[in-house]
Amino acid sequence: MLMTGASYLDSLKDGRTVFISGERVRDVTTHKAFRNSARSMAKLYDALHDPATSDMMLTTSPEGIRTHRYFTSSYSSADLFKARDALAHWARMTFGFMGRSPDYKAGFIATLGSYPEFYNPFEANAQRWYRTAAERAMFFNHVIVNPPVDRNRPVHEAEDVFVHVVRERDDGIIVRGAKMVGTSAALSNATFVAQNSAVSYEKGKGEDFALVFILPMDASGLKVMCRRSYEESAQSPFDNPLSSRFDENDSILIFDDVFVPWENVLIYRNIEKARSFYAASGFLNRYALQSTSKIAVKLDFLLGLLILGLRSNGTYDFRGVQTKVAEVAGWRNLMWSLTTAMCAEPDLGPNGTVLPRLEVAATARYFGTYLNSKIKEIFETTLGGAPIAMPSSAADLLSPEMRPLIDRFYRGSDSGAEERVKLFKLIWDAIGSEFGGRHELYEYNYAGNNEQVRLDLLGHSAKQGIVDHSLDMVRACMSDYDLSGWTNPAWINPSA
Repeated sequence: MLMTGASYLDSLKDGRTVFISGERVRDVTTHKAFRNSARSMAKLYDALHDPATSDMMLTTSPEGIRTHRYFTSSYSSADLFKARDALAHWARMTFGFMGRSPDYKAGFIATLGSYPEFYNPFEANAQRWYRTAAERAMFFNHVIVNPPVDRNRPVHEAEDVFVHVVRERDDGIIVRGAKMVGTSAALSNATFVAQNSAVSYEKGKGEDFALVFILPMDASGLKVMCRRSYEESAQSPFDNPLSSRFDENDSILIFDDVFVPWENVLIYRNIEKARSFYAASGFLNRYALQSTSKIAVKLDFLLGLLILGLRSNGTYDFRGVQTKVAEVAGWRNLMWSLTTAMCAEPDLGPNGTVLPRLEVAATARYFGTYLNSKIKEIFETTLGGAPIAMPSSAADLLSPEMRPLIDRFYRGSDSGAEERVKLFKLIWDAIGSEFGGRHELYEYNYAGNNEQVRLDLLGHSAKQGIVDHSLDMVRACMSDYDLSGWTNPAWINPSA
């Protein structure tokens, strides 16, 4: 039942309601705004069945399900390392530019199987959805953020916008409102709907908003409102080699009186659980291993891209330039080291599971928020105007009149003009295009608002005893002396 690339594409032809550029999309697998990105995702599924990679990618869960390694919980450090390698392989297939691939939400899905009792009285729902998702390696998106309106008010004062239950039925509930950011929602099988932990609930009034549920993307009344497609506006693979195939289109999901069967509900009108599931489920630890592995792969790619660009300019051997390249290498090494630290000394999870180490996950979450902008600055300050001083499109190189001029004036220090232009078109798509700009904004915010990311890092460090340990060290130092001199006999010099 594990999806192949072909069966994944077939699963998207379900009549879902997707809007973009003023039209309703009839088939996302053939529409020019989504078709290449859909096929990029399909290639990930094919890797699960490729004899060269299937053993690395797959494992058998305690429930007897043959599935992707991150669709089941880990029970040892070795399990986590194997899962990390599977995550990295999928990331390499998109050069780190499709972070919300199916393994992202697998970080949560696995916990439905290993810790279903958290969702009592909907424990059976968690178990059933785990089996359903793991057997197919289903592609979930998630929407846990309210649209950016009225955030200075408690949620119940924005019921015209925020998702909430409006009516109960014997067979389920009716929900209304909007959620974001539905990255790759148009290309996924189901959406996971919840509130993030920073939401302001008021007891006695906010319960209708304290919901967690799963919904197939073809649910009646569910509407996907997409941003502009970078894939659709790509000129050619030569001009837009990344955005033409790796555009994770972002969207707002609108729930227009959508029916949610009881069997799809995980948390209902329970403020405490709705606030705590993010950390209590283990997803906070697990998603960080997937995202950090993706960032590490992306930094591998960007390091190589920067070096090739500098060699083409003839500036790679400059001393000052190499110090900047070293920064990228250092960030790359740091992120890979953090994935190792998460796996090598894991935290104990529920029911015999292990989780990526929390304070390391929080550290990776923090650094990941601004790495993209930091690396982009290095590209911009070392490559200068080269990324924008390029012919307008591949058509220029095919012009008999223009090609001789391009061959002469656009050649690289180590290559011909065509290879150099091809390289810098790739560089521009990665860091300068609208696609590249979206990645910078996304890395800043996808892990949560910047303040919360930092506050969580401090909170997790305190929870793990790191803050107390640091304070004890300072107190020990200060206890060695007072106004009269040394108070610790070990520091008193008898000959003084």
